[in-house]
Amino acid sequence: MHVGDLLQMKGLDLALVWGGANLLNRTVSGVTATDLEDPARFVQPGEIVLSGLVWWSAADGESRANRFVSALAHSGAAALLAGEETHGSVPADVVHACRTHGLALLSVPAHTNFRAITDIVYRHRWSDLSRRPADHFALPEHVRTGLARLADRGTDAAELLELGLAPFGTPPAYLLTSTGRTLARTTRAPELPAARAAEDLRGPAGESLRIQARSTAYDAWHLHVPHSGGIPPRALHELAEVFGRYREHHDLRHADQRRSTQEIINSIEASDTAAAAHALASRAPLAEGPWRVVTAAAGGRGPGNGVEAALREALRHLPAVAFALGTTGAEEAVAVVHPHAEAGFPLDEPWPLLHGCRPGTPLYAGVSAPVTEPASLHAALLEARYALAAARHRSPTSGGVALAEDFDALDSLLTGLPARVRSGFSARTLGPLADNPSDSHRTLLETLEVFLAHNCSWTRTAEALHVHVNTVHYRIDRVQALTGRDLTRLDHKLDLRAALLCR
Repeated sequence: MHVGDLLQMKGLDLALVWGGANLLNRTVSGVTATDLEDPARFVQPGEIVLSGLVWWSAADGESRANRFVSALAHSGAAALLAGEETHGSVPADVVHACRTHGLALLSVPAHTNFRAITDIVYRHRWSDLSRRPADHFALPEHVRTGLARLADRGTDAAELLELGLAPFGTPPAYLLTSTGRTLARTTRAPELPAARAAEDLRGPAGESLRIQARSTAYDAWHLHVPHSGGIPPRALHELAEVFGRYREHHDLRHADQRRSTQEIINSIEASDTAAAAHALASRAPLAEGPWRVVTAAAGGRGPGNGVEAALREALRHLPAVAFALGTTGAEEAVAVVHPHAEAGFPLDEPWPLLHGCRPGTPLYAGVSAPVTEPASLHAALLEARYALAAARHRSPTSGGVALAEDFDALDSLLTGLPARVRSGFSARTLGPLADNPSDSHRTLLETLEVFLAHNCSWTRTAEALHVHVNTVHYRIDRVQALTGRDLTRLDHKLDLRAALLCR
């Protein structure tokens, strides 16, 4: 592509201000947009330079224009494309400087977006490159360099994605987490529900590349292009490398924030109300309640189980939720969450998406009831841990979420007890019936369970078991004798019912 080709592009409406045929025949290698007074460090040979001329002023316009254009000429720029929006037209000082330094000058009308020029140049530049014989295709060097520079500056991920794919017509593409959460997408990419995105990442369609960075199976980033036929594989890999660099800078920017949130968790675990209140007050979204405390654990043990990353990823799926997250010495992740009152707290919705990241590793979470005072946060942590134990008991192999609000019946309440406490209580309460595996004792336990389920009705129990009512009397008498419990008393009925549930 040559400088003169830009004048023929429909929709751009560029006009030649100064430049002969020799300058218009210069090859365009890329685009740089700048309004720095001295842009020499950022201009590569062969690039056209887009400038809104914000740096020019009438007071010292001649010297400013000479300094700016001189820097472009010494850097090997192919042409200057000057925007007319700021000053209404291209100042004479700029025209004179371009004549002096032998640089082609084109004017850009106010209605033409610089982005449109950039997209056209990259598309034509790639078309030129793709016609050359080569074993491999890759992003043009100037594109790769520019993306790396933008990644270091913390440019928005969506902009990086858009610019990186501009040489190929900017097809639909996404930057996704392993659970399908969209971090960025190109303007042509429709919104993608998380569940569908997670399926697409693991499916055969399109192209998906994992971004190489420090991450776990739960919070890894992926570059996903649903229809990758028009993009050379090597170019996709190079774009993925750019996002790896971007991820490193992203994590470094959030390192201090994560250290401060760990202090919040430490103060809550230590029941240091003053420290917790002070730490929360320093974080605007969490400064006031209500709060919930969430605990999470994984089926695998050790620091490599990724449970902290898993909980963070799940919380980021929820709308209008602010949180502080850390870990404890109990190999669990803990979060203090400020949920939006109207949004509820549907943590169980994204939870299944985590399991698809590491099949065979169950994840459990427990959620406390809302509290409104910092002094109640330690108690909320204990309640969340109780709910976590209940989640483990309910779904030992598949994982799940338990909320404190779930404890609305005796059986649900007992699920939160540690397994050792449950088994010990059951053994002590049932006595010989718990230890003896004989058929007669199993029959007595079955009769007891049916008797309690039918509100201690002799007749209905007999009907349910298909035995004579006298047989029920005999068996219940044996149960009372072996357990030492009197089934005419409500408290003893509850004891035996709880013991049966704890088996």
